[in-house]
Amino acid sequence: MSDYTSARSTRRPRRRVTLIAVTVAILSAILIGAATIAWAVSRTTDSDRAPGGQASESAPADDSDGQFACPDASVEITTADELEKALQDAEPGDVLNLAPGRYVGEFVTTQSGRQGDPITLCGTGESVLDGGGIKGGYVLHLDGATHWVLQGFSVENGQKGVMADGTTGTTIQGLAVSQIGDEAIHLRAGSSDNQVIDNTISDTGLRKPKFGEGIYIGTAESNWCDISNCKPDESDRNLVAGNDISGTTSESVDIKEGTTGGILRDNTFDGSTITGADSWVDVKGNDWLIEGNTGTNSPEDGFQTHEIVDGWGTRNVFQNNTADLGTKGLGFSLKPERDNVLMCDNTVSGSGAELSNVECVE
Repeated sequence: MSDYTSARSTRRPRRRVTLIAVTVAILSAILIGAATIAWAVSRTTDSDRAPGGQASESAPADDSDGQFACPDASVEITTADELEKALQDAEPGDVLNLAPGRYVGEFVTTQSGRQGDPITLCGTGESVLDGGGIKGGYVLHLDGATHWVLQGFSVENGQKGVMADGTTGTTIQGLAVSQIGDEAIHLRAGSSDNQVIDNTISDTGLRKPKFGEGIYIGTAESNWCDISNCKPDESDRNLVAGNDISGTTSESVDIKEGTTGGILRDNTFDGSTITGADSWVDVKGNDWLIEGNTGTNSPEDGFQTHEIVDGWGTRNVFQNNTADLGTKGLGFSLKPERDNVLMCDNTVSGSGAELSNVECVE
């Protein structure tokens, strides 16, 4: 048999999904938001609705150079001090434009925009926020700040890249995040109805490999008492789409228990440097749609689900994903098996690779 075969020819089911489980999971996918499944993430399509059907800020179009065009600036920024002041003083509708250059520091804002009137921080790839070291702090922190657009600039050299706590209606788009001690982009503490789209992420986990995720949604149950009053971190209905993630030491995307109803779509993963995890994607939340993603070079499996807390890690739907494991492993390791659904349009390749531990559904 060829090393590169279709999902159907490599399928070796260990357990048949029951009709009840399939029905529950497919209905769940519909309930992720009837408006969600058709909600487009292409730069050329309408993106003014968030995954949960709530209004989010429209993502800006890219220009002919592949950069994202900044709106007309209300504040021009050329120094780290000017950036700190602008983040402290920002008001709805402000456009903070970063000139090319290196901005060294740990930057934070608690200011919020409004629905339809966000605060925008934008620049080019030559506008670099530099956290000053990989062992402490966040390079850029949205601390309870809502309705922002972060667009087009670079984030480097911090323990964590972009941290969003309690943010809603925010778009993180077109950033280049690299040279990070732990994770690159993290939505946490009830950050819901946001878009993380078209970012380029690389070289994470430089401090501790097991913390080197590309994109991290929610909070591990062991940290709920620190982050979400000992309750699940309900960072829900977030869209993660079109991101190019490589050079991570842990998962490309880690979706934590307590999160619900998000979409992971059309992302590209290269797992050739993963040493602190065993898959590109680990879904421990519920009711996620994982669609159209492409992964290469996995250390073991491609996509996984896990039940870390009773009742979590279920009703997730996987469709039209492509998993090139390189060698052996499961393209889709779904544990618990109940109620997670693997559609038959997923494909897997690799010497000795198998599709899944569950049977796919037409």
